[in-house]
Amino acid sequence: MNNLVFHLRDAPVSAWAGIVIVAFYAVLAILAPVLAPYAESASVAAQYQPWIAPHYLGTDALGRDVMSRLIYGARNTVGIALATTILAFTLGASWGLLAATLGGWFDTISARAIDVLMAIPPLIFALLILTITGTSVVALILVIAILDSTRVFRLSRAVAQGILTMDYIEVARMRGESVFWLIRKEVLPNAASPLIAEFGLRFCFVFLFISALSFLGLGIQPPTADWGGMVRESAKLIAFANFSSWQSATFGLAPLLPAGAIALLTIGVNLVVDWVLHLSSGLKE
Repeated sequence: MNNLVFHLRDAPVSAWAGIVIVAFYAVLAILAPVLAPYAESASVAAQYQPWIAPHYLGTDALGRDVMSRLIYGARNTVGIALATTILAFTLGASWGLLAATLGGWFDTISARAIDVLMAIPPLIFALLILTITGTSVVALILVIAILDSTRVFRLSRAVAQGILTMDYIEVARMRGESVFWLIRKEVLPNAASPLIAEFGLRFCFVFLFISALSFLGLGIQPPTADWGGMVRESAKLIAFANFSSWQSATFGLAPLLPAGAIALLTIGVNLVVDWVLHLSSGLKE
């Protein structure tokens, strides 16, 4: 704990900015029912109300409070993206490290199977599978996690292959250490830095991928609040915006609210990942 406090004290401004952004989104996700002024799917006013009290960000086509849906969107979009990334890393990193350590036919077959999956464009593959299986949250998490685990497999396998050529690995093999001991004690600790960086990048890609699927209508389904779906629902308002008047201009700004929330979280996560990667690499300023 003291070591973490020491690193936080010396963290650069960019890292603190990322930490503040991520913490802000975490608070929104955890305390959404407390912070949101209205229920997630409740119609509380007429449609397309301007940005005035008590609806400070207006209402949507069904009269739902936009601010409340943005807050609940943090819980839904970020929570599903985090669960998907954790599952993708569990599958991809475990498989990649095991394939590299075992080698032989298992490594060859695994690598060729991953090549086949990666040859298919992920968005097209996800659209195809979700059209067949349906767009439930469980199906969304499983499909995206399997697709994303292929990228994690490639990275973890490549990093592990470099580590397995080291002399201390040969010494451990001569001592008769098991494959799982080698992965847990030797390979994984030395592969931590690139895997940490990849986790942050994968989270951003998964987060954007889920938002893109929701924008296309195959992601998180209504009436659940989701930022990608909110962009789709409000995109048509741009055509009705008149920037000579503030109330009319808010129609054109409506799609930018969920889009800006997506962009800000992506920036914040990358700032934190850059700092963590710098710490784990052992580099000094």
